[in-house]
Amino acid sequence: MPAKLTQHVTDLQLPYERFLNFGPENLTEAELLAVILRTGTKDSSALELAEKVLALAKYPREGLLGLHDVSVEELTQIRGIGVVKAVKLKCIAELSNRMSRARASTGICFTRADMVAEYFMEKLRHKDTECVYLLCLDAKGQLIREKKLSDGCVNMALISPREIFLEALKDKAVNIILVHNHPSGDPTPSRADRELTDNVAGAGEQMDIPLLDHIIIGDNRYTSFKEQKLLR
Repeated sequence: MPAKLTQHVTDLQLPYERFLNFGPENLTEAELLAVILRTGTKDSSALELAEKVLALAKYPREGLLGLHDVSVEELTQIRGIGVVKAVKLKCIAELSNRMSRARASTGICFTRADMVAEYFMEKLRHKDTECVYLLCLDAKGQLIREKKLSDGCVNMALISPREIFLEALKDKAVNIILVHNHPSGDPTPSRADRELTDNVAGAGEQMDIPLLDHIIIGDNRYTSFKEQKLLR
C-alpha cells in the first residue's frame, strides 16, 4: 500500500472505528473533526490536527462553537490546514451555531425581553461592530425568522422602516422586535436608537404589525425599550 494511503488510513482508523463501534455521540469534538479533516500531515495525524484547530477557540466560547470566532487566516496558520479545510471548518462551526440556536429558539417566549436578550447575548456581546436584527413573530410570539438588517459600522438613521416591513410582510409576521448591540458594552439607547424606534413603531401602527420591543445588547446587560417604557 502506498505510504500516502497508509497515512490516510492510519489517521482515520481510530475515529472511524469508534464511530462505528460506539456511535458519534461517544466521539470527542477532536475525533469528530478528525473524521471531517480526513488527513493530517507527515508530522501530525488528523486527530492531532483537529486538536490544534480546537486550541484556537477563544474564551468564552470554546470547542466547536468557539471556532465561529476563529478566522480562515488563523486556521491556515496551522500546518496541514489549507484554505479548503479552513472553509470546511468554518462551515461546520456555523452549522453548529445555527443548530444550537434553532434548538434554543423553540423554548423561548419572544415576548419576554429577558429571554430575547439571553438568546442574543453570547452572539452579540463580543462583537466589535454594531449588528441589527429583525425578529419576525407569529401570533403566539414564536420566532418565524431572524433577519440581519445590517452588520458593521451602522448609522441607525439609515435603516429604513420600509425595508423592515417588507421583510415582515414577506414572513407574514404578526409582531416584530428589533435587536442590536453596542460594542462599547453600554446598552443605553442613543438618540439615533430612539428615533429609529419611534419611526418603526409609528409605521407598525399603520401597517398593523406592532413593534413589540427594541432590545439593545451590551456586555452582559441589556436595555429593553418596552421594559423602560420608551415605546410610543
